[in-house]
Amino acid sequence: MSMAIIILWIIATFAVGSAAGIMGKRYGVAYPIALVSALVVMANIFAGKIVQFGPFTAPAGVIVFSMIFFITDLISEKWGKREARTAVWAGFFSSLVLVLSVYIVVNWQPAVFAAEFSEMFAKVFALTPRIALAGFIAYLVSQHHDVWAFHFWKNKTNGKHLWLRNNASTIVSQLIDSVIFIFMAFYGIFPIMPLILGQWAVKTLIALMDTPFMYGTIWIMDKTKLAARDKTIVLEK
Repeated sequence: MSMAIIILWIIATFAVGSAAGIMGKRYGVAYPIALVSALVVMANIFAGKIVQFGPFTAPAGVIVFSMIFFITDLISEKWGKREARTAVWAGFFSSLVLVLSVYIVVNWQPAVFAAEFSEMFAKVFALTPRIALAGFIAYLVSQHHDVWAFHFWKNKTNGKHLWLRNNASTIVSQLIDSVIFIFMAFYGIFPIMPLILGQWAVKTLIALMDTPFMYGTIWIMDKTKLAARDKTIVLEK
């Protein structure tokens, strides 16, 4: 697959994340929170495949997982720390449901005529529980650090320099996530250091790409009016 298609996928995923933020401004923060949950599940499933990204190697879930930081930073900026942490925990519970469900489905007695297909299915998802466990820990540590760091830099700069808090919080958090996740998920299976460096490099590139999307989405959100129902809720509060 060409790099151009991968870049288009990244841009399209940013566009979906931006749309979720805009919809969230109009109809409620549940939209971006729901997207975080979906992205966490996708990242855990995709992580079992190791891919080439230019000169780097990384789990295939690196792109959708990187988008989670974009969404939580967006939530932090417009709704605050509490809602961002709600998104983090929503993603965690979605991942928990995934790993329990995969374990049950893989070990479920298959129909006699589908035994061969069941074996192929089990091989594809065999790493998922280990990957999900690694993801639990890496995700919670890195995402809570991201939310904390975002607001740390926001306070330090008196709410100025969105690009700084967006990138500073995300890039460091991505390193934390890469080290924890790759070591726990792939130690003894694949070379660890190339994967850590490759995943972090790809995540850093994506983090730098998300800055214009962040500014553009915030600008549109500031121009977006609340739906009538939400205006009533705000007035009642």
